[in-house]
Amino acid sequence: MYIGIDLGTSGLKAVLVDDDQRIIDEAHAALTVDRPHPGWSEQDANSWLDAADAVLAGLAKRHSLGSVGAIGLSGQMHGATLLDASDKPLRPCILWNDTRSADEAAALDGDPQWREKSGNIVFPGFTAPKLAWVRIHEPAIFEKTAKVLLPKDFLRLWLTGEHVSEMSDSAGTSWLYVAKRDWDDGLLAATGLDRSHMPALVEGSAVSGKLRSELAAKFGFADNVVIAGGGGDNAASAIGVGVATPGTAFVSLGTSGVLFASCPSYSPDAQTAVHTFCHALPDTWHQMGVILSATDSLEWFARLTGATASELTAPLKTLRAPGRALFLPYLGGERTPHNDAQVRGSLLGIEHLADRTAVAQAILEGVVHAIRDCRDALAKTGTTIDNLLAVGGGSRSDYWLNAVATSLDVPVSRPVAGDFGGAFGAARLAMMAVHGVEQQYLTQPPVEAVFEPKADLRDAYTEAHGRYKEAYRTTRLVS
Repeated sequence: MYIGIDLGTSGLKAVLVDDDQRIIDEAHAALTVDRPHPGWSEQDANSWLDAADAVLAGLAKRHSLGSVGAIGLSGQMHGATLLDASDKPLRPCILWNDTRSADEAAALDGDPQWREKSGNIVFPGFTAPKLAWVRIHEPAIFEKTAKVLLPKDFLRLWLTGEHVSEMSDSAGTSWLYVAKRDWDDGLLAATGLDRSHMPALVEGSAVSGKLRSELAAKFGFADNVVIAGGGGDNAASAIGVGVATPGTAFVSLGTSGVLFASCPSYSPDAQTAVHTFCHALPDTWHQMGVILSATDSLEWFARLTGATASELTAPLKTLRAPGRALFLPYLGGERTPHNDAQVRGSLLGIEHLADRTAVAQAILEGVVHAIRDCRDALAKTGTTIDNLLAVGGGSRSDYWLNAVATSLDVPVSRPVAGDFGGAFGAARLAMMAVHGVEQQYLTQPPVEAVFEPKADLRDAYTEAHGRYKEAYRTTRLVS
């Protein structure tokens, strides 16, 4: 058996998987996010350990874990977990959706070596500008920082006692020389750090360490359980749904939105604001267009109205042409294609007859327009999408997937009910750490439904997307 652990923003999930890749059981523990100031997003790193302890205890209560051979890790990317010389967190982790370091990110990005080596814009959400912010605003904490770990790698430290990361997650720090799959000394020095502050690097499918004996005894594991390198949440999810060869892609409609495509080679184009990262497998790469608020936009409207997201979208059955109302889902800034930490969401074109269903429709469409922006940015890099799978909570909406298929003009497949996300991908990487990278661990899940583009609505979605882009330009002119 194998275990995959996915450290998300709102919760930590673990799945127990057998040798035939069937999920036997799962366990979940909730997490909370603190927002002490506008644009800030933080989490107590020790709460991750409590959550991991709880989910492993839950699995151990229901199953004998003595036959588990390996554990894989997946996690939210970009978080800055700062540890002292005793491996204790010095402050709450600054999360992926924290935009406080916009000025520091812009300053770093102004130095050509960052895009040249990292292959990406230095986004405010990435890890390096967060350390630049801490260096300026919290110098005492910066001076005490002995190690900088990504969130899932702090879990790894608890599991193994080792400071280790892997390529896909590390590519999102801005410190990785992505083409070389190694830390870059010049980029580290530019933020006052050196290799001593960084974890060792392994591939996602490789062994990163061994489970500590005290944890093995506590949860009933054997004494030879290994921990795989694992992957950042999106790379691990890609492994979970078998997106690892050129032309394959997935769209994730979760808290954030992602259009993720596997690439045949390393081909960055930073100015598009597309993320070009290492994949979780050796010598493979991927690209992502990322929007910061997908289902989060619908949840915002649900809180505003007192209705649930499902109640808001229930009246939306057969796909219709976009309405006059436009929603820009920039509740916390935006990444692809704008790299704009300051922009905020807008709801435009509301008229007397607009009801909450009309606004809900506009919100779904706004996210679709943002995903289309990502597709257009990916196309500029030469990345093509032949096979698009839909994952995330929003993928349960037929209406939303019909809209994505029509706007992007590509069929969208929804896998059968089941968990093929980050935790499952992490379990697959655990299998590879034991058995090697094999095709059986990269198959795509069975498909429940295929959503074909609606030819009669294609032009209407194109016209609405044009209005959406103009609305962004107007919003930036007046803000």
